[in-house]
Amino acid sequence: MTEHDDVALELARLHSSVEAGFARLDGRLDLLTQKDDQTDKALADHEQRLAALERARWPLPSLAVIIGGAGCALSAWQLIH
Repeated sequence: MTEHDDVALELARLHSSVEAGFARLDGRLDLLTQKDDQTDKALADHEQRLAALERARWPLPSLAVIIGGAGCALSAWQLIH
């Protein structure tokens, strides 16, 4: 073998090694993209559930004010009579 053949063989090995590395990297990037999409879906679901909880909770403070006002009114009525 000549030195030229050795260089060509080594370049071929390097080329295949680089191709394999890029294939692994591409697979990892695909996996990260898939996980990112799943995270985005989970975040959107959690935001939707949180918004539903916030909408369902709004009457509680209003109800507390009404009950408190009714209690004060009842107490004042009993003091008068």
